[in-house]
Amino acid sequence: MSKGRKRSNMAMTVNRRSILKSAAAVGALAVTSSGGILPAIAQESTSNKGGHFKLGVAAGATSDSLDPGTYTNTFTEVLGKSLHGYLTEIDADGKLTGEVAESWEASKDAKTWTFKLRQGVEFHNGKSLDADDVIASINYHRREESKSAAKSIVEAIDDIRADGPGAVVISLKNGNADFPYILEDFHLAIVPAKDGKADISGVGAGGYVLENIDYGVKGTAKRFANYWKTNAAWFDSIELLSIQDATARTNALTTGQIHVMERCDLKTVHLLERNKGLEIVSVGGTQHYTMPMHCDVSPFDNLDVRLALKYAIDRKQLLDTLLRGYGQLGNDHPIASTNRFFNKNLPQREYDPEKAKFHLKKAGLADLKVSLSASDAAFPGGVDAAVIYQQNAAKAGITINVVREPSDGYWNAVWLKKPFCLSQWAGRPTADWMFSQVYAADAAWNDSHWKNARFNELLLSARSELDDAKRLEMYSEMQTLCSDDGGAIIPVFANYVSALSRKVRHSKIASNWDLDGFRCTERWWFAEA
Repeated sequence: MSKGRKRSNMAMTVNRRSILKSAAAVGALAVTSSGGILPAIAQESTSNKGGHFKLGVAAGATSDSLDPGTYTNTFTEVLGKSLHGYLTEIDADGKLTGEVAESWEASKDAKTWTFKLRQGVEFHNGKSLDADDVIASINYHRREESKSAAKSIVEAIDDIRADGPGAVVISLKNGNADFPYILEDFHLAIVPAKDGKADISGVGAGGYVLENIDYGVKGTAKRFANYWKTNAAWFDSIELLSIQDATARTNALTTGQIHVMERCDLKTVHLLERNKGLEIVSVGGTQHYTMPMHCDVSPFDNLDVRLALKYAIDRKQLLDTLLRGYGQLGNDHPIASTNRFFNKNLPQREYDPEKAKFHLKKAGLADLKVSLSASDAAFPGGVDAAVIYQQNAAKAGITINVVREPSDGYWNAVWLKKPFCLSQWAGRPTADWMFSQVYAADAAWNDSHWKNARFNELLLSARSELDDAKRLEMYSEMQTLCSDDGGAIIPVFANYVSALSRKVRHSKIASNWDLDGFRCTERWWFAEA
């Protein structure tokens, strides 16, 4: 997103006060269920310490791990942000600030970045954080044998070295004007170095110390007494519960078994609105629902088949019925309208069965039969969305066989494995980050197996370009390429809709990830502890 930048003959200096002066677009305002702006219920000065906070999330699997490189769902992502510190942090206004890194500066070509580390940061095992820990943590994802989901991100790093115990110098293969944003990624937790290697046992420098973990069920942690942030991690202890069924989450909330539920069932959210003991929070941002097709698997390797499937979905119907209006129309690319590099001139793709038939004919087909793997684990109402799509596509001569997949293990057994499935992305704060992690030819999470030479050429050029007008031109073309050639159907951008007990208090809620940037356990508190 927008990034304030000083340009001079000297190195660019970026710190928590100067970066991202115009990045508020990242943090779209939280709104009430009626659409009004949601004011902060309380300020930090009135925050209370204490209590045991219980959060019900719609994710979690027995195959989950404490290895940050494997985080793939809300359960592990919130847990990761609770246990660990990160070099940078995006605040509720969408501004990039320092967390473990106090400040940073870049060379004029944005290829060399020097991060000054914050003093007094302690790990849960008593070790003071230093440059060796940062280097080991990042190198963990860079290893040749690494299977980390962040490997494609850190491959941009050419070298990383210490400049004394309190600073780290990172040299990139190519300039990247947005590089500090990447270090906020939930995979890039800073963990202690042990014999020069990253300790991924769950020991971190975050606000909470892990007590117990039962993968796919729940995890518990207690406040870290020596946490360096004095205005965060208010709860005495936290408990994350994997409750994948929306009805079960709702019942758990209304009966007081949990204090917060993510992913409200939008079909019944109006019933929760009547409960005066609950607050419904809707936050608009970069989250989007997708249907990736493997572009190297027949029939999706045919561009006209992909276009036929894109014209065969009624996006407006999904927005109205699936999201109940809590979102925006998607246009088969992942850049949100709040992004400063959003292509405003790209025509919105409409539902057009006749145009879908036209592309089928170009592909040499009179009709088409495909299977779509679906589960509500992908996104709330996922199976319903697949059935709606099935009905839409039938009018274009396309038969969609909806395969209902189990929720447990969906992200490991279906996503990236099945050639046509449902998926969901929280989005990323910058266009480069989103494109690099999911749409680059060699990205570990390229869930459509899409490879477009022009797109990848532009990706490298835009990343190091410091002229925003030129970057807008390049990112606009990349969005067009995704929409017209890519393998992902992106019908809607969805708000984050959660329900909170009125016992829970918060300030302005961030929208860069769900649940206040995955930091609800750190940023929220009880009205009375």
